[in-house]
Amino acid sequence: MSQHFDALETRAPHTREAAWMAALPAQIAHAQSHTPAFTELLQGVDAASINSRAALAQLPVIRKYELLDRQKAARAAGGSVFGGFSALSFGKGMPRVFASPGTIYEPEGTRADYWRMARAMYAAGFRPGELIHNSFSYHFTPAGSMMETGAHALGCTVFPGGTGQTEQQVAVMAELQPAGYIGTPSFLKIILEKAAEQGVALPSVRKALVSGEAFPPSLRDWMAERGVNAYQCYATADLGLIAYETAAREGLVLDEGVIVEIVRPGTGDPVAEGEVGELVVTSLNPDYPLIRFGTGDLSAILPGTCPTGRTAQRIKGWMGRADQTTKVRGMFVHPGQVAQIVKRFPEVLKARLVVSGEMANDSMALHVETAQSSDALKSRMGEVIRDITKLRGEVVWAVPGSLANDGKVIEDARSYQ
Repeated sequence: MSQHFDALETRAPHTREAAWMAALPAQIAHAQSHTPAFTELLQGVDAASINSRAALAQLPVIRKYELLDRQKAARAAGGSVFGGFSALSFGKGMPRVFASPGTIYEPEGTRADYWRMARAMYAAGFRPGELIHNSFSYHFTPAGSMMETGAHALGCTVFPGGTGQTEQQVAVMAELQPAGYIGTPSFLKIILEKAAEQGVALPSVRKALVSGEAFPPSLRDWMAERGVNAYQCYATADLGLIAYETAAREGLVLDEGVIVEIVRPGTGDPVAEGEVGELVVTSLNPDYPLIRFGTGDLSAILPGTCPTGRTAQRIKGWMGRADQTTKVRGMFVHPGQVAQIVKRFPEVLKARLVVSGEMANDSMALHVETAQSSDALKSRMGEVIRDITKLRGEVVWAVPGSLANDGKVIEDARSYQ
């Protein structure tokens, strides 16, 4: 049996990119005509012209807090619970609706493998005809359904274990002998520890697909020592699968159903390949066509392709949160403000605002990479910092290439003791 889920995974990169760019104008036109939110947000945009990454990068980034604000405003006005972003309405076309913290509501459509999770399961070793123990939550959030619909599309049977009831989970696994586990890595660890405590063998559980929280190498190795090969995937309730791990264990391969950009936090500007930034995703899902949706998560593109033969780009995985808004002397400072400052000075290669001192007695300094430093430039930048943030900030010169590649635009280095 092939180690690849389908032929899409091994397409030549230029073939994949061409297919995506051919599909993009139609998806944007669909979003404009079928979702009130994008009718407004993309007003005046010629969908046919959005057929390249450069053109896509000119569209606004829609961040999660904006999605939440629009949903709340629409609900308060008696409008769509989805804030005008869903192309579906309640009824046969939407079997379930879910709620994520916030509260943000997400629709589920009727297409097979709606969240596109089967691909990640296949990469983790699951195959048709197997039984999967699904310990993601089946209530409120979509995680349980995301995995179940993916397993069904793969041709697997699912035991809906959900969360909690650890002893019962162990007993069911011992009796049903599932081929593997799907859920959070921490709960799998709890189950394995409880089984060992009870002296119950779980010989069939030899693979796992985990998500929803950090999965450090130390925990991966701990599971491997107990005979479980666990792989992770990165997915969200808004977008479904974004990226997944393979047997190579070299980053996460991007899914075939999303177009991913890495942008500088607080902006919509793509960064150079390899630089850490915010993951911005355009979904090709016609039911919930999110265009340039900012996940709020940091990552970076890995060079090259996966040794397993999958040719899509890879990301390093989750590297932190992109929203670095902080309060300085009673005023909020946003990454977008740092971006506004930098855009006024073409001499600047990269910048990082560092807030230091103690709370209520703090200061901020803009560390700037440039090859053209001067007192006049420093003075002008200081004025712009004050103009945009309403706060005084020192300008500190940095050697080009010396600022850390960690996606931080604002670093809070204050002492909180």
